[in-house]
Amino acid sequence: MISDFAATHIQIGGLAGTLVLFFAMVIGHALGDYPLQGSFLATGKNRHIKSATFFGGSEISPFLWVHSLTAHSLIQAGMVWIVTGSGALALAEFILHWIIDFVRCEKWIGFSLDQALHFSCKLIYALILVDGIPMPF
Repeated sequence: MISDFAATHIQIGGLAGTLVLFFAMVIGHALGDYPLQGSFLATGKNRHIKSATFFGGSEISPFLWVHSLTAHSLIQAGMVWIVTGSGALALAEFILHWIIDFVRCEKWIGFSLDQALHFSCKLIYALILVDGIPMPF
């Protein structure tokens, strides 16, 4: 089910509709990557950081990074879902955001490419919506 906001801009169509949807998702991305991520998730999502960093020297689960990265990716997926109303695009965002941030934490890519990939995903989602590509949910 597409949100009313998305439906309005899908109906407008073309470059205008695509750019408004893209811009709305980029705003959601900025919220999710900065104030809603916080230092705990930003640091904890890196598997190379020891959990003792957060718990006064006491080591907890070696999988804290999985929980942190998953929580952050869920926030990003939620932003896409709020803007678009599409569960399919939210699921795509969850998976892609998780992979992109994992790759960045491994230092296989830098910050600029990380952000370019995230923005590219949002542009593709907007194009999918405006071009009317059917989604399963």
